[in-house]
Amino acid sequence: MAVADLTTVLGFLAELEANNNREWYSTHKEERLAAEAEFLDLVASLQQGVASFVPGIQEHQAKSLTFKLQRDTRFSADKSPYNPCFRAHLGPTGKPFIPMGPYIAICPGDKSLLGGGMFASMFSDATRMVREAILADPERWLRISDALPWPVRGESLKNTPRGYPQDHSCSEHLKHKSWYIEISVSDTELTTADFVPKAIADFATMQPLNEFLNQALSQFECPNAR
Repeated sequence: MAVADLTTVLGFLAELEANNNREWYSTHKEERLAAEAEFLDLVASLQQGVASFVPGIQEHQAKSLTFKLQRDTRFSADKSPYNPCFRAHLGPTGKPFIPMGPYIAICPGDKSLLGGGMFASMFSDATRMVREAILADPERWLRISDALPWPVRGESLKNTPRGYPQDHSCSEHLKHKSWYIEISVSDTELTTADFVPKAIADFATMQPLNEFLNQALSQFECPNAR
């Protein structure tokens, strides 16, 4: 398995963050292509490593798992045209966030992260399906969430939602509208020889959470990821 070398990625993204405009972007195509190639090598290495527990991941080209640098600014006060971050989702069906798989975001300035679980709190049907799955098998949910070395995060309500038991053993989890894990990764960690194997091991630890959520959402149809 290849050792990650992300110095070109981090250098390009830092420059893009400092020069977030279309003129700079268009005149630095060579640097962008070199950074994209380096990131795709990383994604391919991660694909190989997670193939034993993410079904179907090897059927996808690495590039098809990645997201665009261009931002959709139509409904945002921030009109910066680019997101200086290389991202990929290694799900069973590829890039769509549901069903869930390992997620990686490489952002300069120690803002990179590894993730798993459901980030998409805007899908109310998905939230309802997960809550119902937790109610149907709370012991399994608690066994999975308690075994994780990181907290299960997510956008959450102040109170248990109407129609759900207030004193349930999973009441705090039922307040959530999304359920995910985030592991922060420093720039230094990204350029060490053990980054890829450690990332794969972390993704394997997250997998029971992904499996629970994917089973809960087996009938959910996810809109196309951009």
